[in-house]
Amino acid sequence: MKKFGRSPTILCLSCIALAFGAPSRAQTPVAIGEQIAKAYGLEGWAQIEAIRYTFNAKLPGIDVSRTWVWQPKTGDISYEGKAKDGAPVKLSYNQNHLADAPANVRDEIDPAFVNDKYNLLFPLQSYWDGVEAKDAGEAKLPLGQGSAKDVVVDYSPGDRWDLYIGPNNRIEEFGFHRGGPRKPSVVFMTWAGPKKAGPLLLATDRRGTADDKPAHVYFTNVAVKLAGSDAWIEAQ
Repeated sequence: MKKFGRSPTILCLSCIALAFGAPSRAQTPVAIGEQIAKAYGLEGWAQIEAIRYTFNAKLPGIDVSRTWVWQPKTGDISYEGKAKDGAPVKLSYNQNHLADAPANVRDEIDPAFVNDKYNLLFPLQSYWDGVEAKDAGEAKLPLGQGSAKDVVVDYSPGDRWDLYIGPNNRIEEFGFHRGGPRKPSVVFMTWAGPKKAGPLLLATDRRGTADDKPAHVYFTNVAVKLAGSDAWIEAQ
């Protein structure tokens, strides 16, 4: 088992025994959550040595910009942004040793990292977490015209995501329903601005509403380093 953040991460590896002369069997259909994760680069994740991005969010009462460099194999994280009082902050820590980190890292910085990483990598992150994705059938798009397959990822009793899936198992729009009292409670956004960063496909521009007010979440400065190389590959 390997962990990417605080949520337990389950890598679903199938072991298939083959025997000479055994009768052929129909292949088990791949779960919809895995299909979506593969569409966004799941099978190439092992190549990722580091990932860099700036999370930008303009929501009701929220205007933030946070830059991260994450090395998933070691747990090392670098952060550049602002503290709650607006003072500039630049620091590094290891997520595997949070107990030894300062209080502001444990209580403010790392929760922000987890939030931003989930937003960037949600198709992969929900698969790693082992949360079942359920096909709820065809549904009207919450923002655009037409309909798409509604795939529900329910972290009950926490948050619930509705992923509206179009061709090639790619997300067209999403709905987010928060399980706690924090705001915003309900978000609907596009899943747009697709860019390739090494083996990953990332949606870098999301526009829509948060509690019925205009909202915009977008990622800039996105790049990855692949195993065996020190060069950043810019998303494009």
